[in-house]
Amino acid sequence: ALKAIARVNPYINAATRVLHERALSEAAAVDVQIANGKDPGPLAGVPYGVKDLFDVTGLPTTAGAGRLRRAPPANSDAEAIRCLCNAGAVLVATLNMDEFAYGFVTDNATWGITRNPHSPDRFAGGSSGGSAAIVAAGALPFSLGSDTNGSIRIPASLCGIFGTKPTHASLPMEGVYPFVHTLDDIGILARSAVDLNA
Repeated sequence: ALKAIARVNPYINAATRVLHERALSEAAAVDVQIANGKDPGPLAGVPYGVKDLFDVTGLPTTAGAGRLRRAPPANSDAEAIRCLCNAGAVLVATLNMDEFAYGFVTDNATWGITRNPHSPDRFAGGSSGGSAAIVAAGALPFSLGSDTNGSIRIPASLCGIFGTKPTHASLPMEGVYPFVHTLDDIGILARSAVDLNA
């Protein structure tokens, strides 16, 4: 996954931060569990990325805003990331988005525009454009995004993948930078409906 991101990201600009050390550490932890005969979880070793508004331990939560690059780092992961970690999944990247999730194209003043991997002269949609493009490019099997008014569904459709806004408040929002807290939800983007429901 790290090599795939390095290969495609120069063309689509989907990842804002690639978490090399964390990814390798989490993958190694899965290997240790397997070697010790323990169940590493249903998503053991599956790499994924998150929209850049999820808290990631030790990193500032930018919500796509350049002015938040120097914000205090998060003390802990967002609850959704903790759940995925407990299931054995491996976090490898934070992903580009419209600033403060306010937009539909992922044209970010700080990190640039995210391109559609099927046609790089076109945009990927937004505001979870990086989450959609990285999956559509085949670099990651799934990613997390957020959706208030189409921010998962629009880029998923434009990039030819699957994405869902689940029933409101059915997935944990703790540690996710809000846009409209009474309407926001997090969801998954994946290359197939089967993967989406796994």
